[in-house]
Amino acid sequence: MNMEQQEFEEWVRRMRQRLVAEARQRLGDADEAEDTVQDAVLKLWAMRTELSHYHSMDGLGVVMVRRMALNKKRQWHASQQQMPLLADDHTPETALISREERERLEHLLLSLPSAQQAVLRMKHIDGMEVAEIARTTGSTPEAVRQCLSRARRNMMKQFKL
Repeated sequence: MNMEQQEFEEWVRRMRQRLVAEARQRLGDADEAEDTVQDAVLKLWAMRTELSHYHSMDGLGVVMVRRMALNKKRQWHASQQQMPLLADDHTPETALISREERERLEHLLLSLPSAQQAVLRMKHIDGMEVAEIARTTGSTPEAVRQCLSRARRNMMKQFKL
């Protein structure tokens, strides 16, 4: 593990409670606050090479969480966007069924909180282990497992409707 990652992980440990409190104040929901902070940490990690350009990483983290929480509130009130049609099958019937299933699955994925989407991607697409995701996001392995579980549960619940 290089020093940059260690420094980032230390910053996350130091700031996590403050960021969660900021998100909880805006959202009023502990789970959504945790998801928002986790998503913000992922974005900060993705832009880690540019963080030295900012005057205060603490301030950047707080502002980022605040804006993400406000955007999340706006999204709750906004209508869902239509997904583009996807299909390429042999018969018109199977093409229609496949397209509808893919649309529904994409809609379900997009309906998840962004942190749940990110953790699912890291686990199932990027092939990262839970401990690695936890280190990257500044979370605990248990919190990552809970986020994954919530995401899967939300997908299943919505899929059955």
